[in-house]
Amino acid sequence: MALHRFSPHHYHTAIGSHPPVLRVAPGDTIRTTTVDAGGCDASGVQVTARGNPQSGPFYVEGAEPGDTLSVRLDAIVPSRDRGYSASAVAPNVVDPDYVAALPPGRMSLWAVDAAAGVARLVDPPAALAGLALPLDPMLGCFGVAPEGGQAISTATSGPHGGNMDYRGFRAGTTAHFPVFVPGALLHVGDGHALQGDGEIVGTGIEISMDVTVTVGLLKGRRSRWPRGETEEYIFTVGNARPLDQAVQHATTEMIRWLQEDHGLDAAAAHILLGQCVAYDLGNVFDPAYTMVCKMAKRTLAQVAGGR
Repeated sequence: MALHRFSPHHYHTAIGSHPPVLRVAPGDTIRTTTVDAGGCDASGVQVTARGNPQSGPFYVEGAEPGDTLSVRLDAIVPSRDRGYSASAVAPNVVDPDYVAALPPGRMSLWAVDAAAGVARLVDPPAALAGLALPLDPMLGCFGVAPEGGQAISTATSGPHGGNMDYRGFRAGTTAHFPVFVPGALLHVGDGHALQGDGEIVGTGIEISMDVTVTVGLLKGRRSRWPRGETEEYIFTVGNARPLDQAVQHATTEMIRWLQEDHGLDAAAAHILLGQCVAYDLGNVFDPAYTMVCKMAKRTLAQVAGGR
């Protein structure tokens, strides 16, 4: 189990089967950096094209199609003291007759104090003067190379992961991705110092990050959509549009996971979900929406085969 330090020199705005920048083994830890969604680094200098640029990809030895790659998010830390966000809610998340009343689009600048764990608007409207929001750093866009030689824009998401903008992808969470190509080819990027559910203004507080992840490999464990787990929950992720299709993907993936790995038959899985499921909203701004289906580990511990 090795620690690899990697400083990117180029980035990708599509997740695909690009030449790997580093080869690692299951159990290894990668410490790297990411630029913000606009391509700006820790100095605030634009070093690459905008559009959720990704660091990597990282090749995981032994990963093959049909396996599942685990990515433990060990640390996600803002690497500069300024971030930015959009300031108007997206037209697609308000009633059509309200769209004309949306405020003019502009970018808001935030002072980010990683040591104190807060973000403050640099030039707030009077009603928000003195507002200090607790940081909750996350990765908005990350995943593995999709199948069939595809290169999929970092503006959207799919079975491979991508631009899911789920605030649950924070330090301490382990994400699981289906492996579609040899080596999996892990990409990471699009750090947010803070973001509300849905990314409804089209951004979080966009900022560059220092990122540490540890990779693992579940050999022969097939998954179809991203999965994850925290201390309290297991969860599955559906990415699609319209939103009901994202719900379908996430719910179906959870049913399969409960049956394949948690000792439940179909009847038990359906009864349990019916009364105990929880849903979180990921991205509802970009081409594909994201829905997260959650099951509490304390509930699973009560049922046969739960772990």
